[in-house]
Amino acid sequence: MVNQVAIIGGGLMGSGIAQNAAEHGNHVTIIEVSAQAAEQSVASIKNQLQRKVQKERISQQEMEGTLGRVSTAIGFEHIKSADIIIEAVPEKLELKQEVFRQLDVYASENATLASNTSGLSIAAIGSVTRRPEKVIGFHYFYPVPAMKLIEVVPSIITDQSTVEKMRGFAEGLNKRPILCQDYPGFLVNRILIPMVNEAIYCVMEGAAAEDVDDAMKLGANLKMGPIALADFVGLDTLLSTMEGLYEGYSDSKYRPCPLLKKVVESGNLGLKTGRGFFQYDESGKKITKEGIIS
Repeated sequence: MVNQVAIIGGGLMGSGIAQNAAEHGNHVTIIEVSAQAAEQSVASIKNQLQRKVQKERISQQEMEGTLGRVSTAIGFEHIKSADIIIEAVPEKLELKQEVFRQLDVYASENATLASNTSGLSIAAIGSVTRRPEKVIGFHYFYPVPAMKLIEVVPSIITDQSTVEKMRGFAEGLNKRPILCQDYPGFLVNRILIPMVNEAIYCVMEGAAAEDVDDAMKLGANLKMGPIALADFVGLDTLLSTMEGLYEGYSDSKYRPCPLLKKVVESGNLGLKTGRGFFQYDESGKKITKEGIIS
């Protein structure tokens, strides 16, 4: 089924969500705050598609077809024709609630309002609308086009038709939808974050970051070690997620490692800044075994 999809926010996640939807035949409108931001979002999508052409994963014609299904607009009034609206703004509850207040005003009566939050309360996000039964969590993973999982998160108020609609939409994107309960961290982060946090504790206590990663890759068959994963996700993002879990559950297993806080305070945030627990060149390739901890 072809949908009219609006993406609120065309940043790293939003552009990936838009690309994935357009690649699977949906017509997508990226809603941004400025023409410059909108142009950057489309440029990011075009860059990703060009790489796929170069690697012969898609044809030039397929790339042009995908780009032809992507448009941009400034302002919420452009979402009126959307069947599905996916919010992809920064992970702050107050900001997301303000977005959903606006969506409630401008979206059509039958539109589904979805949030790409990685762990905030869907009930709290939906509570600011007059249609909380049509609000749902729809959590993608980075990089969006490559990662198969979407966490589908209804609140206690979300109706079953909204759940089924979004599960079907996810399957149409060639994703695997996993139904999650509306509790902090959903499934993946609730399980993954304590492991990554414990790995950072091991580094704080003297283990080499490279050794910690090799131990988990060779001993637990992980494709990526937990320290490299922390750098990849972004150490500030990781810390924010941990703090949200710790606040949500009041459980010490989610308390962020002091070393993680120190590294974030230093401004070394991982791959996106070129240095975290490891160092990286401009292409994102690791160039040294150690970063801030050496």
